[in-house]
Amino acid sequence: MNPLRIVMVGHVDHGKSTLLGRLLHDTGSLPDGKQQELEKISQRRGSDIEWSFVLDAFQAERDQNVTIDTTQVAFKSDNRGYVMIDAPGHREFLKNMISGAARADAAILVVDVTEGLQEQTRRHAYLAHLLGLKNVIVAINKMDAAGYGQAAFIKTKDAITSYLTSLDIVPSDVIPLAARHGVNVVNAAPEMNWYHGPTLLAALDQLPQQAPPHDLPLRFAVQDVYKFGYERIIVGRVEQGMLRTGDRLFVSPDQQSAIIKAIKVWPDQPEKNEAQTGESVGLTLSDRLFIERGHVLSHENAKPSQASAFKARLFWLDAAPLQMGQTYKLRSGTQEATVTVIVIDRIIDTQDLSAIDIDYVAAGMVAEVNLRAHDALALDHAGRIVLFNNGVVVGGGVITELMTATSHKSDNITATHHLVTADIRAVRAGYHGQVFWLTGLSGAGKSTLAMRVEKMLFERGYQTYVLDGDNVRHGLCTDLGFSDTDRRENIRRVGEVAALMADAGMVVISAFISPFANDRARARMAAKGRFHEIYIRADLRACEARDPKGLYAKARAGQIRDFTGIDSPYENPQTPELVIDTVAHDIDHCVTQILEYIENAISLKPVQEKIRAF
Repeated sequence: MNPLRIVMVGHVDHGKSTLLGRLLHDTGSLPDGKQQELEKISQRRGSDIEWSFVLDAFQAERDQNVTIDTTQVAFKSDNRGYVMIDAPGHREFLKNMISGAARADAAILVVDVTEGLQEQTRRHAYLAHLLGLKNVIVAINKMDAAGYGQAAFIKTKDAITSYLTSLDIVPSDVIPLAARHGVNVVNAAPEMNWYHGPTLLAALDQLPQQAPPHDLPLRFAVQDVYKFGYERIIVGRVEQGMLRTGDRLFVSPDQQSAIIKAIKVWPDQPEKNEAQTGESVGLTLSDRLFIERGHVLSHENAKPSQASAFKARLFWLDAAPLQMGQTYKLRSGTQEATVTVIVIDRIIDTQDLSAIDIDYVAAGMVAEVNLRAHDALALDHAGRIVLFNNGVVVGGGVITELMTATSHKSDNITATHHLVTADIRAVRAGYHGQVFWLTGLSGAGKSTLAMRVEKMLFERGYQTYVLDGDNVRHGLCTDLGFSDTDRRENIRRVGEVAALMADAGMVVISAFISPFANDRARARMAAKGRFHEIYIRADLRACEARDPKGLYAKARAGQIRDFTGIDSPYENPQTPELVIDTVAHDIDHCVTQILEYIENAISLKPVQEKIRAF
C-alpha cells in the first residue's frame, strides 16, 4: 500500500512544526538519540523541549523560530505509512509551500485557538482548495492556552468550518489538541472529556486510501536523452501510471509513437520490465524519434490534451503585480514554455471569496486568468503549473479549462505518398537533393560562405538555394522573437522547409547560428538521411573582432538580450560531417572545402538500380 502524503499548513506560529515533531515522538518514529539532542539544544536556549527543532534543519530557522524550507518525513502507524510534509507559513515562503502541497493527498490545517482564523490561515486553506486537496483535517492547537475550554474550541471550529464549506471543502475531522504536550495527538485527552472524536493519528488512519497512482493514465516526463554510441536512452520519471516493455508510447506534443524495447535502471537490472509511479528510469525505443526534455510519454489510448491556450486559477506570490500582456516562464512537469497573460477574468479576495474590482493581481491574491503559449503543450485538466520570472517563482496554480485542446492530431489527416520519389528526381537531375546545415557563432562566416557556395553550385548546373537566418525572419518566421522557445520554433520551421526542398531535389544550404544541439538534431531527423551538419568554426574573440553587423557591440552594451556567445550559450557540434575553420583559412580555401564536400555528397550512387521498374 502506498504511503499517504499529508501536507501541514497554517499561519506562522500556530504550531505546525511542533505538532509534527510531537507526532513523530509519540509514534516512536524519532531516530535513536534525537530526543536527547533536542533536550540539550532546548536546555542551551533556556527553554523546555522544543519539538519543532526535529524538523527545522537550518540554524536560521532555529534562531528565528520560523520554518523556511519544506521538510518531508516518513513514518508508520499500526495501519499504514505516511509521508508528512511540513510547509512554511510566512507569505515569503509560500512558494515552498506550493511545491510541498502539490505532492500531497490530504492536508492538516493547523489553527491556534487563541488567534483563530487569521489571514494566512484563510490563504493556506484556499491554497489547499486551489491544489485540489479535498481531504482536510483541522487541528485546533494550543488548547492548553485556552484552559482546554470547549467554548473556545467551538468558536474557532465554527469559523474555520464555515470558511472551508464556502470552498466546497468538508473537513474530515476538527480536533482540539495541545501539540507541545502531546494532548490528543496520538493519545486521547483526559483534559478535554467533553470531546468524543478521534485523536489526530486516528483521524489520519481513517482517511480514505487514494487510488493507486499506477492505475491512473500514464504520464512519463522526459528529463533528458542520454547517448551511448548509437543507443539513445530516454530518461525521466513516471509521474503517474505504469509502463512495461512492449508498450506502445505516444510522444506529446510532437505526436509520434514507438514501442518500449527495454527499461534501464542503475545498478543494471536486465530483468526489469516495468516501472510504476515515482520511479525514475531510462527507456530505449523501437524507433529513433526526436525526443527531448519536456516531452510527455503516454499510452496511445489515454493521451494528454494538447493546448496552447488555457484558463488557470493562480495564487500570486511576486511583489510585482501580474497584469494583462505580461509574459512569464511556465513549468508543468519538465515542460517549459513562455506564456502571455491574455485576460484576467476574476480576482478573488481570499478573506471572503468576493471578487475584487481591479485590473492587476497583487501578491497574496488569487486570480482566474487566460494564458497563451506559443506552442502546444501536453496538459491535463486540473494539472498543476508554476510561473517563473527571471528564474524566481512568482505564482502557481491549476489548469481549469483547456481552451484550444485536442486529444491528439486529427485522425482525418493522411500522408499522401508521391509517385515521383526523391530517387527518381535524383536520376533525372543527375544528383541528390540534400540539406547542408551551416552552424556557428554570429560572425563566423556562415552567410558569406553560403552565398558564395550557392553561386558556384548554380554556375555548375545545380538547382540550389540558401535559407539564411536573417532572410527567413522577414517572412516565414516574422512572428517569432529571440527567446529560447522562439529560436527553437524558428529552427524547427526552417528544418521542415529545408527537408521538403531537399525531397524536391534541390541542394539546400542553410546558414543559421542554431545554437542548440537538440534543435539541429530535430532538423536532421526531418531531412530523413539527407542532412549534413557543417560547423563553421571561429572562436568568440575572432567573431567579435569581425562583428560585421555590429551585433556584439550592441550585446555588450546591453541593447540586445540573450545574444549567442554573450549571454546565451552556443552548443558546439560534437560529430559534424564537416568542420570549416574560418580563422585558420581564408574564404577561398573554405569555399573550396565546402564545394568539394557537397559535390561528393550529392553525386549519384547506384540509385538507378532502385528505379528501373518505374
